Amino acid sequence: MFLVEGYHLVEEARKAGCIQTILTTLDESFMEDTLYISQKVMEKIAFTKTPQPIMAVCTKKPQAIKFNQERYLLLDNIQDPGNLGTIIRSSLALGYDQIIMSPDSVDLYNDKVIRATQGALFQMPICQMELKKAIELLHHHDVIVYGTSLHEALPISQYQPQKHMAFVLGNEGQGVSQSVLEACDHALYIPIQSIESLNVAIAGTIVMYHFPKI
Repeated sequence: MFLVEGYHLVEEARKAGCIQTILTTLDESFMEDTLYISQKVMEKIAFTKTPQPIMAVCTKKPQAIKFNQERYLLLDNIQDPGNLGTIIRSSLALGYDQIIMSPDSVDLYNDKVIRATQGALFQMPICQMELKKAIELLHHHDVIVYGTSLHEALPISQYQPQKHMAFVLGNEGQGVSQSVLEACDHALYIPIQSIESLNVAIAGTIVMYHFPKI
């Protein structure tokens, strides 16, 4: 179970059928089980300094890897909750089919992750598993896997969109781990100027935009 805060996220959770209980300071009726609380309690449990008058206790069933999809995004030890939330939001916006997170990544239900997704968390299929195992399974279903790397990689423009593709994004400081890179079919990078690297959420969005479904 996890908490979401504010009208927008509560409504997105409602659309997805994920709400277990509403927590509110409002004197209103809701379709879900409702716990009416004081403003003092709301301020204690809310994540923001000036909370909206509604929160929800939500549940989301764990998901398994989906096969026979066209586009996957694999996340190797992503640690910043804002980055993870932005990646989830971009993945949904750009039509990707599933995100596969390594177990050592930041908590998917961290409140900063949830806020950064702007509700995309409730729509985007996400599973957690060891990435080398995920890559092995994807290979069995003819998915070509591309790691992102600044070393021994080709520019993103050198690769053409294929029917089934997966892309691996790495840790903010260390990048994709060597063992995961070795399991990939190819490595790519985004040519940039003046600085060494891009924020992982920005880089991921560029990669996904460059390789839409065909």
